Amino acid sequence: MANYTTKDIKELRELTGAGMMDVKKALDEAGGDRDEAIKIIRLAGQKSLAKREDRSAAAGLVAADITDTDAGQVGVLVEVNSETDFVAKNEKFVAFADSVLAAAVSSEASTLDELMAATTPEGKTVKEAADEMAALVGEKIVVNRIARISGEAVTKYLHYSNKDLPAQAGVLVATDKAGAEGAQDVAMHIAAYQPQYLDRDEVPADVVAKERDTLEELTRSEGKPEKIISRIVEGRLGAFYKEICLVDQDFARDPSMTVGAFMKSTGGKVTGFARFHVGA
Repeated sequence: MANYTTKDIKELRELTGAGMMDVKKALDEAGGDRDEAIKIIRLAGQKSLAKREDRSAAAGLVAADITDTDAGQVGVLVEVNSETDFVAKNEKFVAFADSVLAAAVSSEASTLDELMAATTPEGKTVKEAADEMAALVGEKIVVNRIARISGEAVTKYLHYSNKDLPAQAGVLVATDKAGAEGAQDVAMHIAAYQPQYLDRDEVPADVVAKERDTLEELTRSEGKPEKIISRIVEGRLGAFYKEICLVDQDFARDPSMTVGAFMKSTGGKVTGFARFHVGA
């Protein structure tokens, strides 16, 4: 008879994020010794790392940090993924994500490659820590992306779509000092309305050209007179900008004005933003 209880299984499963059968198997092999069982689970995970490469890691969390600087503030946003929500809410995984965020902040990484090579507070590279976490929980673990923005002021917003899970969406908003007062409302707007660009100047020329070509083709197919096609297309481009540009979008808190108009009413302006949503 195995020298462990149902409580032992539950605790080890919560500690490692491993499946019930994997936990029972490890405890059986370890004769009920929890520390030895953890080693067995970790070793089994290391052996199966290659097998998990093709799996989808669409669960996980978003974490953010804001640091004061001489010039203002810097915000960092990271997304860390797992295969299942069960692992995403595990304390070990959350602590790992916090460690990744700390490495991103201390290293001043701005690209994923820089982040993966950065050192965590525990003295390992982020890549090494990710591999260890994958081995421990038996799932594919991905440090997916990082964003770093700076400004006179930076505001963060983390959205929890499920009370049982960590933050599934995160937003950073950079503003001038005057705009800081309204930045939280703008951050919440960004989380919900998902703008792709700050303003029209940020939209790449090739994106605009492609949309203009599509609108011209659509307008001609509707039988519109050639002499007014360009005017119709420009009007429709305005709707396109309204969909993808933050300052052109109707403000969530007051749709009678745009986000740009709202910020102008505060005497400030948005200078940049970043938005992550888990798995998107």
